[in-house]
Amino acid sequence: MAPNDSAGRRRTARYAVPVAVAGVAAATIGLVPALAASGDPELPEITAQQLVEKIAASDVQHLSGTVKVTTDLGLPSLAGLGGAEGAEAGKLMELASGTHTLRVAADGPDKQRLTIVDDASAEYSLIRDGNDVWAYDGASKEAVHSTEGGAGSGTAPEPELPATPKDLADQALKAVDGTTSVTVEGTARIAGRDAYQLVIKPKQSGSTIGSIKVAVDADNGVPLKFTLTPSGGGKAVIDAGFTKVDFAKPAASTFDFAPPKGVKVTEEPAEAPEHGGSAAPEGPQGFEGLNVIGEGWTSVAQLTGPAGGVPSDLPSDAPPEAQQFLDALGDKVTGKFGSGTVFKTRLVNALLTDDGKVYVGAVTPETLVDAANGKK
Repeated sequence: MAPNDSAGRRRTARYAVPVAVAGVAAATIGLVPALAASGDPELPEITAQQLVEKIAASDVQHLSGTVKVTTDLGLPSLAGLGGAEGAEAGKLMELASGTHTLRVAADGPDKQRLTIVDDASAEYSLIRDGNDVWAYDGASKEAVHSTEGGAGSGTAPEPELPATPKDLADQALKAVDGTTSVTVEGTARIAGRDAYQLVIKPKQSGSTIGSIKVAVDADNGVPLKFTLTPSGGGKAVIDAGFTKVDFAKPAASTFDFAPPKGVKVTEEPAEAPEHGGSAAPEGPQGFEGLNVIGEGWTSVAQLTGPAGGVPSDLPSDAPPEAQQFLDALGDKVTGKFGSGTVFKTRLVNALLTDDGKVYVGAVTPETLVDAANGKK
């Protein structure tokens, strides 16, 4: 949420779209300057390398605004998948489908607020004010309070999915390497701000990603809009952009929170600041042995999971929406590897073999089967 929150970016990366992660290699970035199209703002020419450097150098500490997020992964509705024990994660997972409106605000690394305002009577907010962190669900009338780290620790209550244009742009830029084309293609006017359009495209076939367009504020380098179009065509998979934005310091009261009357408050134990670096992220329960097959945008992550393939039934306490969700996605496949089930979306696909291996990536089902067959 904070524009320069490196710790938050590292934690968010664990949950982002599984694309290849590499440094931004300036030598691979196209040097195509921006040319203003008719009706778009006329701005000084800039190369892709210069624009990427402008994003990296951006040090905006203050902002507030409204973000509209539309996601079409080809999934059934994700509402209700969280269950009682996973209410917070379930609410944030709803951002992975449909259209949502977010209010965001930041005042440096220690004051942030993100509110989902789809329903004014049932808003969901994540708030950090110094050491105090709150998660508030207006629908269930529940709030969770915790105390984390110390001032400047940067342990912000960021969502488990990239939510703002900057979150999404950070993930896309990590995938830029020699398998990527990066150019500047015109300008735009976003939320009343002049912006350059940075376009990122995989050079390889086999990726589900067709192109990524990032509108970058011409003045301060903040990403204002992020649009990911799939290689299969059709409307954008992800379109997230500011409809209103202000880079003035938000009022201190923006980050105040007191639980409304009648709200159940759960106190969580304080978390100590991290020392000596972050521990390696743990894999999903029952999975081990992460291996990356291939390179660039067609990389496939291979894990060893529980043998037996896809379970026929979920636990008895799982919400019915979860079983419907799995049933809607799975297709049986066979190959030299044996047999398994491919779970498909418009962006990320996964192959779970009957002998317990999992192959996942932002790649086509055919690329997953090739990886399982040992062709990559």
